[in-house]
Amino acid sequence: MSQSTISAKLDSTDKAAFDLFCENVGMSASTAINLFVKAVLRENRIPFEIAQTPDPFYSKENQAYLMKSINELREGKGHIHELIEENDNE
Repeated sequence: MSQSTISAKLDSTDKAAFDLFCENVGMSASTAINLFVKAVLRENRIPFEIAQTPDPFYSKENQAYLMKSINELREGKGHIHELIEENDNE
């Protein structure tokens, strides 16, 4: 069987942590990636659930805070100010 190479860019911290994990369980990163590829091909899917992290903007707590703020503005209780840029403090 001929071999091919896959090249992937990873965050340096993630790569170091992955290498350490693989070492701790007695395999190389290459072996772990091959296990993943074989599982994908065998199951014809990603072999674990991929869940999207909910956007905190749409959380119930944030939406309630926004509605409270909007109501306060409508009642004339708000303050208008210029946009404060993050790097304006430098």
